[in-house]
Amino acid sequence: MTSDFNIKRSLGKREKTKKGRRPKIAVFISFSGMGGVERMVLNLCEGLIHHGCQVDLLPVKSRSADLGDRFPASLSVRSLSANHTLTSLPALVHYLKAERPDALLAAKDRANQIAIIARAIAGVPTRIVVRMGTTVTAALSGKNKLRKMAWYLPMRLLYPKADAVIAVSRGVAQDMSRITGIGRATIKVVQNPVISDQIYERAREPVSHAWLPGHGEPVILGIGRLTRQKDFPTLIRAFARVRQNLACRLIILGEGKDRRRLEDLAKHLSVKPFVDMPGFVNNPYAYLSRASMFVLSSAWEGSPNVLTEALALGVPSVATDCPSGPREIMHNGTIGKLVPVGDPQNLADAMQETLANPPDNARLKNAVRDYSVESSSRRYLDILLNRELG
Repeated sequence: MTSDFNIKRSLGKREKTKKGRRPKIAVFISFSGMGGVERMVLNLCEGLIHHGCQVDLLPVKSRSADLGDRFPASLSVRSLSANHTLTSLPALVHYLKAERPDALLAAKDRANQIAIIARAIAGVPTRIVVRMGTTVTAALSGKNKLRKMAWYLPMRLLYPKADAVIAVSRGVAQDMSRITGIGRATIKVVQNPVISDQIYERAREPVSHAWLPGHGEPVILGIGRLTRQKDFPTLIRAFARVRQNLACRLIILGEGKDRRRLEDLAKHLSVKPFVDMPGFVNNPYAYLSRASMFVLSSAWEGSPNVLTEALALGVPSVATDCPSGPREIMHNGTIGKLVPVGDPQNLADAMQETLANPPDNARLKNAVRDYSVESSSRRYLDILLNRELG
């Protein structure tokens, strides 16, 4: 992967430990999806390398379609020979004993728990930092008490044993504090390392979709897995309302179990010819940069990377005010409209108003400057090496 991070790695000499060697950081995560988490983790690894660290990526599964050839040459990828996070425990214990990294960052709940247990078994001084990227209580809304307790109890028992807990937004931090009993003031909020030069480079690449660019009608874009969390039925219902007043088209990028349901809904609402779902694409930025508007219709999030990316590219955006992240990214609705979750009429009104009066592109880009790989990875490194003050 070409990046100015690889060119500037010599700057990382300033990050040497007291023993005169570069800090060694391990990143433990299950690459089970096709999008935001994968991109975020690889961005973070590159940022840590840029800041002078040796980085070992410890993936559970590595078949994500999003990975491709994105592993930078300077990143050491260490296979745990496991297909599930729980079964990776023995290999992770062995790694910690053999390599004794200065710190291990775990991402996703199961990885967080296994990392804490592995350190205890290995008996090593490696600093364990866990990261939560979603609003757990919202994700479990509607589940029975037994299901919720099965999630909450291990978190309450294990998370306080970590050396630090990172949340991707203030809303996620508050949620984590309620679940685990960890004081809110001790949970660190760090913006995701989303914005890099590569976003802008890939945004300039050609796109083969017939509606982009220059079809003539505005193109609205949604991106995400076709699952309950992303609530694309609300987006399609809102689009149908907008289409009654304005000739426009809708593209939804992503794949998932709700595809048939969404296609049937578009047909039922008589908008199927104007809705396209191409599935997963390797370069969503080429679509984003050419869209008239991006819409996030999620029922819950943590800190939606795709919304940050849309704003970084100067794309007018509308989002649900879901827990958590959009309100923080959108600066309380001052740079884009926020609407209630699951409300097609309010979403349609916001979409139509935004298409009619799009905000200034430069203002959108400036609003998400704190989500750069450079600044976010520096903050992660301070926490990983216990250099935080307060």
